[in-house]
Amino acid sequence: MRESAARPAPRGGRPVLLAVAHGSRDPAGTAATRALLARVRALRPELDVRCCFLDLAAPSLPTALGELSAGEPAVLVPLLLGTGYHLRVDIPGTLADAGLPHVRLAPALGPSPLLAAALADRLAESGRPAGAGPVVLAAAGSSDPVAAADTARTARLLARRLGEGRPVVPAYLSAARPTPQEAVEALHAAGHREVAVATYLLGPGFFADRAAGTAARWTSAPLGTHDALARLVADRYDRACRPARPGRADHADHDNRTAVPRREEAAALR
Repeated sequence: MRESAARPAPRGGRPVLLAVAHGSRDPAGTAATRALLARVRALRPELDVRCCFLDLAAPSLPTALGELSAGEPAVLVPLLLGTGYHLRVDIPGTLADAGLPHVRLAPALGPSPLLAAALADRLAESGRPAGAGPVVLAAAGSSDPVAAADTARTARLLARRLGEGRPVVPAYLSAARPTPQEAVEALHAAGHREVAVATYLLGPGFFADRAAGTAARWTSAPLGTHDALARLVADRYDRACRPARPGRADHADHDNRTAVPRREEAAALR
């Protein structure tokens, strides 16, 4: 069924929540995105939640923007785990080309303590016991240093969440080093036999398969439809709906949010 079919009318004039994901050739990856947004709809039934993709799946972002009614307010929530090229260049460029000043852009999902909570849960589900060896955080990877910095922040948040005094080593499935396999091998060479890989991806697909191909003892599943992830999507929407604070740019708030977590994100750390 097309995303545009049978859309509920937003209550109280709330903007549309238009989620944009990277996209995947793997139907399971696209299905995971839609399942996550179904969780968001269940969490926030008053919202009109729609879905689009940057590449490899339909509808495209330009198509979804074109389906907005004239002057219809919307918040574009990137289902991206860090602030890389897509968020800093591609998406703003598409918005500018569409000429839709009433569409607001939310920050990336990560880094966030809510993501660290979801990653820790997925590690536990993989069979890794508390207090086991170090963890390799397997991110998609980007040549953008801002994205790499976001992944490093997530590694620190996950280490804090696990609270075991074990290192969490950032690794990248493309465009940067070390790869997860290299990181696992380096930890093995340093004498750590019980190494786990935390899959820092939203859903299944090519990268998730690659993350699972290391010599780690445990590899967690992608984040998928974890409740914390659904809450985070809704949170990013809510933040973008709020009036901007004078003298503070959105990107500054994004960069500082791991230093001073908001109430909901702080609760995820307990």
